Amino acid sequence: MKYLHTMVRVTDIEESLRFYCEGLGLVESRRSDNERGRFTLIFLNAPGQEDAQVELTYNWDPETYTGGRNFGHLAYRVEDIYKLCQHLADMGYTIHRPPRDGHMAFVKSPDGISVELLQEGDRLPPAEPWASMENTGTW
Repeated sequence: MKYLHTMVRVTDIEESLRFYCEGLGLVESRRSDNERGRFTLIFLNAPGQEDAQVELTYNWDPETYTGGRNFGHLAYRVEDIYKLCQHLADMGYTIHRPPRDGHMAFVKSPDGISVELLQEGDRLPPAEPWASMENTGTW
């Protein structure tokens, strides 16, 4: 058995790519439009990790998606959790579970998909503003 990808539905391709690519640092590996099925598939992965992909599915006909939380979450190991959380916050995204422990944080995509960020290696020493920041909303 081999892991292929995780699919999440998105409502705005550009805003989703901004979050996943510009924010998290994933890269687009392929894209396909299906006119008959009226959808677009975009596959993303962390650089150098083409075997672990996220498939963004955009349905051309308007739909309302709710309950992104019932999906669970995506998880990524990151080089510097404080730096990435600051980058995402500077882009206007809320860090719902700040990395107070220097190890774990949660942020949500524009469509409410929870993304867990885990520090690579040992925990980083506690640092402000993260160490005293409270949780926000759900993750």
